[in-house]
Amino acid sequence: MNDFLLIFRRDESVDLQMTPEQLTAINKPWQDWMGSLAAQNKLADSGNRLHPDGRVVKPGAIVTDGPYVEVKEAIGGYIVVRAASFDEAAELSKGCPILDTNGTVEVRQILPMAH
Repeated sequence: MNDFLLIFRRDESVDLQMTPEQLTAINKPWQDWMGSLAAQNKLADSGNRLHPDGRVVKPGAIVTDGPYVEVKEAIGGYIVVRAASFDEAAELSKGCPILDTNGTVEVRQILPMAH
């Protein structure tokens, strides 16, 4: 089995347009989906949501606001799943609730660091 990072992206302005009730309502599908992954023993790390603000450190010790100030799409969070292949990890991603709000899931295999 391999670990895969699932990165959730969408237009961050979507959250700004939702009422508190709508934000609460979208939590249930996330809980159901992640609970299903955990029940299948596929959830390796439940991940976290990410604050929309950030900084980018560049060569020469330059720090800029970011990470992508000119792009509307932002990384909203991530989880780590355990799967036998990229295909299986992508299949697990198809149930992600972010897809219902025109978001995307980026699937990346995690490679262990050489010691």
